[in-house]
Amino acid sequence: MNKLILAVCLTLPLSLPAFAGDPEAGQRKSQPCVACHGPDGNSTSAEFPKLAGQHYDYLVKAINDYKASARKSPIMAPMVEKLTVRDIEDLAAYYSSRKGLVLKY
Repeated sequence: MNKLILAVCLTLPLSLPAFAGDPEAGQRKSQPCVACHGPDGNSTSAEFPKLAGQHYDYLVKAINDYKASARKSPIMAPMVEKLTVRDIEDLAAYYSSRKGLVLKY
């Protein structure tokens, strides 16, 4: 029984989302994003997606895809070009922590 409890305790962190970023740092780093995505990631224009409430992993992937040119955007490419891994993690942590996007299940 003790081995089972130990095994569950050791694997529990693997089932939790990995948030490596710092939301407070992400908020500071988000200033260039405000013009299009709004001050808290809730864009008021249909032209620009809402970032608030998006999943952390999705935001990391999307930013990395823009950076690697797997997603094409003449606006986003120069915005993400010089972001570090830490910058991306911080931005994703900030926007994923904001209230905004509501998913219907």
